[in-house]
Amino acid sequence: MNEYADIISRIDAVEIVVFVIYVMIMMGFGVYFFVKSKGGGEREYYLGNREMGPWVSALSTGTSDMSAWVLMGLPGAIYWFGMSRAWIAIGLALGYILSWIFIAPRLRQFSIMAKDSITLPQFFTNRFLTDSKLLQCICAAVFIVAFTAYSIAHIVVCGVLFNLVFGMEETNGMILGAVLIIFYTFLGGFKGVSVSDFFQGGLMLLALMAAPFFALFALDPGAFGETVFRENYWNFLSSGYFDWESISHILTGFGWGLGYFGMPHIVVRYMAIRKQREVKKSAAIAIAWNLLILSASVGAGILGYVHFGDVLGAPGAAGAGGGETVFILMSRAIFPAIISGVLLSAILSAAMSSTDSKLLVSSSSFVADIYKPFIHPEANKTEMIWIGRLVVVIIALIATLIALTPGRGTIMGIVGNAWGVFGAAFGPSMLLALYWKRFNLAGAITGILTGTIVAVLWIIVPPLAATGIFGIVPAFFISLIAAIAATLATKEPPAEVEKLFEQALALKD
Repeated sequence: MNEYADIISRIDAVEIVVFVIYVMIMMGFGVYFFVKSKGGGEREYYLGNREMGPWVSALSTGTSDMSAWVLMGLPGAIYWFGMSRAWIAIGLALGYILSWIFIAPRLRQFSIMAKDSITLPQFFTNRFLTDSKLLQCICAAVFIVAFTAYSIAHIVVCGVLFNLVFGMEETNGMILGAVLIIFYTFLGGFKGVSVSDFFQGGLMLLALMAAPFFALFALDPGAFGETVFRENYWNFLSSGYFDWESISHILTGFGWGLGYFGMPHIVVRYMAIRKQREVKKSAAIAIAWNLLILSASVGAGILGYVHFGDVLGAPGAAGAGGGETVFILMSRAIFPAIISGVLLSAILSAAMSSTDSKLLVSSSSFVADIYKPFIHPEANKTEMIWIGRLVVVIIALIATLIALTPGRGTIMGIVGNAWGVFGAAFGPSMLLALYWKRFNLAGAITGILTGTIVAVLWIIVPPLAATGIFGIVPAFFISLIAAIAATLATKEPPAEVEKLFEQALALKD
């Protein structure tokens, strides 16, 4: 316990200097791309003019997905609950691979043919060649609510991190983190976010590979035998038996994978890939990065338990985040300050790279799907970009106020709720839009509304939440059935919509 207390309370000047240098570099990215992108329009600010090469596309996709929860939330769950939570990593890996295979190639083609769509709501609307803005409004509303929840989780991460590195109060750390995120998202736009995410993705991978690797060699081999592991720690079945508790954890793990089919901040990266022929290369890089990150995250949780035992408590417990600080404390315990400073920067990197993506997608959706169609149809490109930047600030401020509220939940819990809503709302309709020519607007609206409602009910209705199943699992399949039923119950899409479908499949560039 004394070792833990010393590590958590350590304030090191070298660590602080490294951390500050990293923050300054990230802010420099924002300023550089702000100056460089002057005169560009919405397509430049929100989609980088579809100029993202395979390496930037791959790592930007990964870092916008694998946020700080993969450095804190998932290791914390593995640390405390053991291998039964590794199903989350397995489900995510499988879902990510399938998304790159089945969503990325077609979405890039279809988004170009669908009037060069720059947002997911635009894509759905343009896919059906409709003048109705109902679908765009529904999508934008879901985006803003769910992305605010995501931002809450990452602002909490900043609070914990600044508390440990600088010794400042967590509340002040959250405010500082929000300011930094707003600054470089506000200035940089999609290209700035994506290019900085490329470097942050490398840093995240370095951190997650280094900490468990060196921990393994730093520990006495007898430590595994001496550590008193929690009951069924090594068992993939949480109870030790193939009962409902274990089945629910397995289903929940695979449910995380379902989210990739409709996660807006991820699929927008597919739309921005420079050339169709580069999709496969991007996929190979992204999948390799994803598998390494998830494996290392699980390893960090296990080795953290060997090092600290039960000292840190369950995720969300008192003491700067409980088990969710295991990666931070393990890095400090193993490495000198100059190295631990880099590894702790990786956590801020993960929080920033994910939050900036989500804020940008929320902003683009509001501007393109609500502001211009309904509030100011004559808005020019400069006005659109500045309104979008204002929305970034507003969402971040709301998220910060909520993050400062007691009882907000664990990092993993907050992220899981937002992930479930997004995946259930958009995943089924995305698959149908890309693979079923008969799919129509009524089906898309029904599927998105149904998925959202069921996922939210699974969060707020105690008997449903008590089943132990991640809400995305039932919500995804209920949404899929509802979308198919609504499509078959209504008229076939016009001939020109079916023609667009065929043209998209034939697109080469």
